[in-house]
Amino acid sequence: MDRIKIVVTDYSFPNLSIERKILAEMPQIELIEGNARTENEVIELTKEADGIINQYAPINADVLEQLKKCQVISCYGVGVNTIDIQKATEKGIFVSNVPDYCIDEVSDHALSLLLSMARKIIPLNQYMKNNIWDFKKAIPIRRFNMQTVGVLGFGRIPRKLVVKLIALGFKVLIYDPFVSNEDIETYNAHPVSLENVFEKSDFVSIHIPLTKETKGIINKDLFNISKSSLVIINTSRGEIINESDLISALQSKTIEGAALDVFEKEPIQSDNPLLNMENVILTPHMAWYSEESQEELRKKCADNVLQVFKGNLPPYLVNKCLIDGPLI
Repeated sequence: MDRIKIVVTDYSFPNLSIERKILAEMPQIELIEGNARTENEVIELTKEADGIINQYAPINADVLEQLKKCQVISCYGVGVNTIDIQKATEKGIFVSNVPDYCIDEVSDHALSLLLSMARKIIPLNQYMKNNIWDFKKAIPIRRFNMQTVGVLGFGRIPRKLVVKLIALGFKVLIYDPFVSNEDIETYNAHPVSLENVFEKSDFVSIHIPLTKETKGIINKDLFNISKSSLVIINTSRGEIINESDLISALQSKTIEGAALDVFEKEPIQSDNPLLNMENVILTPHMAWYSEESQEELRKKCADNVLQVFKGNLPPYLVNKCLIDGPLI
């Protein structure tokens, strides 16, 4: 059999030893390491690829048009917003992801951010380090069972989060138009509209994918109907929130605070006002991370590619219409 060229467009790991070990099951596979960031760099790197593993580099329609023999694109992570799925499907290219590798990690991170904001841990820590012993600096602080958390999305990660929130005594509201009310109520949560989430919640945790429909869906219109005590938590994708609207709402105290792991531009720009706000907690897009989740991600991402060249479907196929029927 001819050599099979698998290109890794970009990666943030120390090396690709895990991927090489998985793909070594087929000796004819040649793994090519890349560090592409721009469209032109991706085109040059991937045009002869039989398969692609992708992290952040753009794989848009122009890139896909130049692919001569690619059969599969496997993404490091849950989101596939770096890829033009429609175009990939038109070209008959399988797109795959790893939707189940960090369920505990992201739900734990969202909960950690929420609890840190609820108990005012960050400002109290700073007061203590400045030799200020005064709990009144953090008031008001309210009991968990007197507060409501709105959760946007009801997939794997938010379901895990909801179980933890309910156990701590929070009332939970869910917005997900693609999930039945009965399914949501099974978790002792309450299905509501998007507007109701913002009208009634003390915290809102975002767990929806980034699509053209959800880009900027969280904006000033929702902040303006929110409680002034609202805290936004985002461990999903930065562009789901209109960041300038969020900054304005925080500066004007229309809402109380935010805890963000993701941003419109990553890494966050040095002049971003969020960096200087005391009512904001920031982490560097790492809610997904643990030693165990990273290893699982890399193994499953490589296996998506391997299975295609063994004559199988990727275990985590995104564009299922390639096997189920015509693209809608």
